[in-house]
Amino acid sequence: MKGQVLTITPLDYNQSISAGGSASDIGFIIGTTKAPENDISVISAVSDDATSSSTSPTTASQSTNQDPSQPAGETTGTSTPVTLIQGDDYLTTRGNQIVDQNGTQVWLTGVNWFGYNTGTNIFDGVWACNMQNALESIADRGFNLLRIPISAELLLAWKNNEYPQANFNQAYNSELVGMNSLEILDYAVQICGENGIKIMFDIHSAETDAMGHMTNLWYTDNISTEQFYEALAFLTTHFKDNDTVIAIDLKNEPHGKPHENGAIWNDSDDQNNWKHVAQEAGNIVLDINPNLLIMIEGIEIYPIDLAENSNYASQDASDYYFCWWGGNLRGVKDYPIDFGTPERNAQIVYSPHDYGPSVYAQPWFSKDFTFESLKADCWDDNWLYIYDSDTAPLLIGEWGGFMQGDNLKWMTLLRQLILDNQLHHTFWCFNANSGDTGGLVKDDFTTWDEDKYAFVKEVLWQQDGAFVGLDHEVPLGKAGNGIALSQISGSVDVKDQPETTVPETSAAEVSETTSVINESDTTSNSIANSEVGESIISTTKTDSPNAWFFVGIALAILLIGGGILVIINRNRIGKL
Repeated sequence: MKGQVLTITPLDYNQSISAGGSASDIGFIIGTTKAPENDISVISAVSDDATSSSTSPTTASQSTNQDPSQPAGETTGTSTPVTLIQGDDYLTTRGNQIVDQNGTQVWLTGVNWFGYNTGTNIFDGVWACNMQNALESIADRGFNLLRIPISAELLLAWKNNEYPQANFNQAYNSELVGMNSLEILDYAVQICGENGIKIMFDIHSAETDAMGHMTNLWYTDNISTEQFYEALAFLTTHFKDNDTVIAIDLKNEPHGKPHENGAIWNDSDDQNNWKHVAQEAGNIVLDINPNLLIMIEGIEIYPIDLAENSNYASQDASDYYFCWWGGNLRGVKDYPIDFGTPERNAQIVYSPHDYGPSVYAQPWFSKDFTFESLKADCWDDNWLYIYDSDTAPLLIGEWGGFMQGDNLKWMTLLRQLILDNQLHHTFWCFNANSGDTGGLVKDDFTTWDEDKYAFVKEVLWQQDGAFVGLDHEVPLGKAGNGIALSQISGSVDVKDQPETTVPETSAAEVSETTSVINESDTTSNSIANSEVGESIISTTKTDSPNAWFFVGIALAILLIGGGILVIINRNRIGKL
């Protein structure tokens, strides 16, 4: 500190950025003896040779007189032990339904909360909220399943008794201080169990990286397919005696276009054949815990003519059907997943992802689309046929977005499909920092977006006005508005769910965030998925290929008043 300027030196793990590299998150927790009278502003960001600087201040955070030991409107969480009966809550399938061990049909209606894939090594947002309070609020709001994205790299580190630092606000989460990152995850699973939430882990990326989902496959130059299997085996073994964890999504959004080294689906043993790898991975998981549901996502492209192109040799986009990353499950009809026995195959759930025009302007959004046109142009042939033919259940692992224009229209139509068929789903997402969809909570990860929540609430499992959990003994949540699975009467019944109405929009009314199709030679079957990337701070390339940069941040602070905790965070954006 010199005068009114505080210079911050990065820690070892993020102090060096290679030429042309980038830093996705910059955040600070600053303790002061007096509160700043004015806003804190970033006035410069310089490299080690001091050749770059900002030209204008950027407001980074507003001052507050909040007690740093407590988050706004919350109290520091403490877990009240609940006696859990282990082993009675695992699920299996019957035709296109998911059922419990008594044969009772259930409805998985959940939400995603990412962070264990991004480098935070904990849920994102625990920099601004108390983790236990957030998990309890998810239960109290009626979500009975939590999909947790995680990286294979982090799992492999834990397997080797290495524990990357979990980045969280210690003042808001004092109970986590002293725990390593795996112990914090175990604690989160405990909280979920005590609140009636079940968990589905999702191997979101091979490497720990907020942009790791952009990588086509489950392996990279640094993580092999065998290591991917090892990560799954470690995860399954670690929770094999805990039926709070009921499912594993083997890999998030395998994808790739014809000219790329992308995921394929056929009967080969090619390294990039997702169907083959999913079978191997699923059997590895079931060898350890035969009771887990195995979620299998689709890919991006599928050959139109199998007789001529089943090996994906063609690089011509017009030879393929395209869909969302993870959304193309056409291959199940020709090459279904087979784990080798009827008992193991009964654990299969196919899990497509589906998004609206605010994520990408797919061709089926180019007209005044309707429920029937979306079924005909996308849903039926890519994945809904699996449910309609009674082949297996479906769980839509990701769906969601901004509540405006044609995106809201698409969300409403997909919600109707979910409601009409009781399709299982996990909404994307709880996080406030998903740039191309938004989240269910605001930036403090405590205040809920009530309009978006009310929208999703219509497809949360409810009976007689109570939210239904998936634990036979523990009611969902502690607000008194949830019940345990043993308390339901009959099978899944949505007659009490409110009817949905589709907002009136014109074909031209599209969200301002809608991407533009910029491929000159595209058809309704050959539009590639595009995702909004993460907002990053990039270093400038220099003439020296071996140059290394150090990021320094100077903050102008006026110190007047009482104690304060200031958090400045560069939020990640992008559908992770």
